[in-house]
This record gives sequence, C-alpha cells and structure tokens, in this order.
Amino acid sequence: MDRTLVSMLPRDRLLAAFVAVVWGCNFLAIHATLTHFPPLFAGALRFLVIAIPTMLLIPRPKVKARWLIGYGLGFGTLQFAFLFVGMYSGMPTGLASLVLQSSAPFTVLLGAVLLRERLSRRQLAGIALAIVGMAAIAWQRAEYAALLPVILTLLGGLSWAAGNLCSRQAKPDNSLHFTLWMSVVPPLPMFALSLVFEGPARQWRSLATIDEGWIALAGLGYIVLLGTILGSGIWTTLMRRNPASSVAPFSLLVPVVGMTLSFLLLDERPTPVEIAAAVVVVVGVFLGSTTARLTRGRGRDRPPEPAVAAEEPDETQPGVPLVPPRAPSGH
Repeated sequence: MDRTLVSMLPRDRLLAAFVAVVWGCNFLAIHATLTHFPPLFAGALRFLVIAIPTMLLIPRPKVKARWLIGYGLGFGTLQFAFLFVGMYSGMPTGLASLVLQSSAPFTVLLGAVLLRERLSRRQLAGIALAIVGMAAIAWQRAEYAALLPVILTLLGGLSWAAGNLCSRQAKPDNSLHFTLWMSVVPPLPMFALSLVFEGPARQWRSLATIDEGWIALAGLGYIVLLGTILGSGIWTTLMRRNPASSVAPFSLLVPVVGMTLSFLLLDERPTPVEIAAAVVVVVGVFLGSTTARLTRGRGRDRPPEPAVAAEEPDETQPGVPLVPPRAPSGH
C-alpha cells in the first residue's frame, strides 16, 4: 500500500485552501503594484524588502552557493521579470494566474531531460493536455489581443521550473529559509535590468510620487507579507505535516481564485475558448505533476500502514501555484 495516501485533517485542508486564496489574490496585488511602479523595478523592490530582514534575522541555509544562486536567478529574477513585464504589457491578471501553472509540466519535462527522471504515462498525458490548453489560450490571445504577454508569462513558468531543479539539487533542510534566502539574489540583477530597460528617471518618479500610489504600495505589501511570508510559511508547515501528494493539488485553486476575482473586480471577460482551455490546463497540470493513486481493491484486506512524515517539499511558493511532488522512491 502506498504510504503517501494519508488523509489530511480538516484543519489542514482549510489552511491549504486559505493559502490558495491568498496566492490567487496575489495576482490582483501584482496588478495593483504595476499601476504605479515599472515592472522590473517593482520586482527588485519586492525582493529587496524581503532580502534585508532575511540577511539580518534568518540563518543561511547549508546548501551549495551555486544552487541557491541558481534558484534565485530562475525562480526569483527571471520568473518575476517575465511575469511582471508580461502583465504590464497586457497579460490579463486571471489568465496570468493560470498560464504560470505551466511551471509544473515544465518542471517534470526538465527533470526528465536534465535529471533523467522517468515519466509515467499519466504524466505524459497530463503534459500533453496542458500543452493543448496553453496553445488554445495562445491562439485566442493572438486572434484578439497581443501574443507577446502570453509568451512572456510562459517564459516565467519555464524560469520557475529551472529554479525548481536547482532547489531539488540543493535539498535544503528548511525550505522556507531557503526560499527567503533566495530573495537575496534577485535585487541586484533586477535593479540592473530596470536601469537598462526602464531608466533611472522612471524609477525615481515612482518613488517620488509614492503618495499618489498608495494602492500600489498596498499591493507590494500584500505580495511580501501575505503572499510570501504568511502563504509560504503555512504551505511549508502543511508540507511537513502531510504528504506532498495531498497538499500540492490545493494549489490548483490558485488560478480558479485568480480568474474569478479578476472577473469580479477587474471586469476581465475570458472567452469561452479560454475558459475551456483553462479547465484542460488545470486537469493536465494535475495529471502531469502528481503520482497515480492506488486502484481500488489493491491491498483492500491489508491493515492500514502507519503514516509517515511527509518529506520536505522541493519548492515553496512565494506567490504562485503548483509545487510538483517528487515521485516516491523507486518509481
């Protein structure tokens, strides 16, 4: 019998759903932040606010520097650079919360190519479904709007996946500390990118007129305090108390929350094709990033085995969607 199939307590299920709601709202906070701050500069500020107290208060994780830097560049710098610029360029907030889910099948594919991880038929089918759904969304955006924001958001998902592989290789003892210390990496490269592409004048103007951008400042505060510190803290705790295969699927609620709130508060109206494609993507991501459960009858007459502690998650999520659990040993 697969010992990862341990039921979550109702309290933990409510906490997992709560984190999904917090992360779904995170995309609205990003939208608010980008109404005042240039996207690359906003990304630099988002990590700088976390990096300073982290260096002062949090012990540095005992991992190799190259994996910490790689995670910071992939998950932090490139993911949020592409995501923020994509949303600033016209990517709808709700669709951004969905398309960024591409990080899950990207992680599985990169793991197969670079780490020689084996793919099951279930995972291949899920990846194929996710690709079909993403292609449908890209086609719709190309027909009725700009395609570039979709491509940028997909590149954000790919960057997140590359960061995930660095996190797997690092194997940190404390995933939350590892994620917080990752925030030390992005500020300098993102400030540099902002200087080149946005210019110091736009940076200074956004700071000098901060009294006019209190909504953007509130959005930035939400991203840091609720999306990153509170959300990642609860998620990491849940992953320690429960099997990753039980917790991770709750993150599929993130695009549901993101698209629903964008519809209600931002008046975003996805087309019927985009709604259908969203369902296909969510199903594909679920199949592609979770392991198959036991079939009925297998081990039916065996007594239940004692629960084992969940292994440390490979990645935490400071703001966005699915953490693909590792396959059990030997699969």
